[in-house]
Amino acid sequence: MNNVIYALLAVAVTACSPSSNVPNGTAVAQTDTMTTSSATATEATVPPTAAPTTATEEKKPMSQYENKVAELHTSAGEIDIRFFPDVAPNHVKNFIDLAEKGFYNGSKFHRVIPGFMIQGGDPNTISGPPSTWGTGGSGKNIDAEFSSVKHKRGIVSMARSNSPNSASSQFFIMVADYPSLDGQYSVFGQVTKGMDIADKIVNAPAGGQERPINPISIDKIVIRNAKPDEQGPAPK
Repeated sequence: MNNVIYALLAVAVTACSPSSNVPNGTAVAQTDTMTTSSATATEATVPPTAAPTTATEEKKPMSQYENKVAELHTSAGEIDIRFFPDVAPNHVKNFIDLAEKGFYNGSKFHRVIPGFMIQGGDPNTISGPPSTWGTGGSGKNIDAEFSSVKHKRGIVSMARSNSPNSASSQFFIMVADYPSLDGQYSVFGQVTKGMDIADKIVNAPAGGQERPINPISIDKIVIRNAKPDEQGPAPK
């Protein structure tokens, strides 16, 4: 679980990205070793909240997760995401539950690759040292929900390690089409507003490991009902 983030690109990115964007071995070296001890350390970095318990969340019917939109209020502007519960119900539920707890508040987009994607959702980026960024998760994993939805610009998908069932909290937003990821990562949403913000994030100056020099943070995520033009099934 601690390898949720970088590994998303570790396998597929090295296969489809220019070598100038993804140095060989960088992603794998940071996230391929999964250990239970790091999961404990990850959980310790997540601020306690008075949000509903896991038991309460599990009792919520799936109907409460349909036709929802997440407003990501970032330090660079707002990004809105509509969900695809028809193809990835457990990933949608997981993201919404975490967002409503405030889990993502204060986290940063810690990996940016121009012409590819931006990646965030690691609780280690809230207060942990940069050396741990990209290795954190929520404390539980979500089984893969691969679908026929293509990884095109604006698509939101879940990061994972080499294990298909290792997605946790980290996610990525595509800023370009990348068919090499199709069928390998669980798509669960699509940006409906704010791709200009995503472009701003991905094009900011970055250093080693595709890490932005001045990372953009997620101040809060608001889950609201989708407007009519934000509803509908996942794209084919």
